[in-house]
Amino acid sequence: MGKVVFLYRSLAYRNAAADILRKARKLPIGAERSAARRYARALRDLARTEAWLEGRVAREPRTAQRMSSAASG
Repeated sequence: MGKVVFLYRSLAYRNAAADILRKARKLPIGAERSAARRYARALRDLARTEAWLEGRVAREPRTAQRMSSAASG
């Protein structure tokens, strides 16, 4: 049950972020558009962070992978 709740919550964040970003593109350049884009970015990051906290994402940043492979070889 927890996986289903996680999936719906994560999808809700991502869909809300995409919707806000679409609306922001229609706005004229200015403070309101920038604020909407920041809000959409925050929702997207929240979905990613929540996925990480739930253990659903097991990726390392590319720089860390390069460093570990360079150190071992």
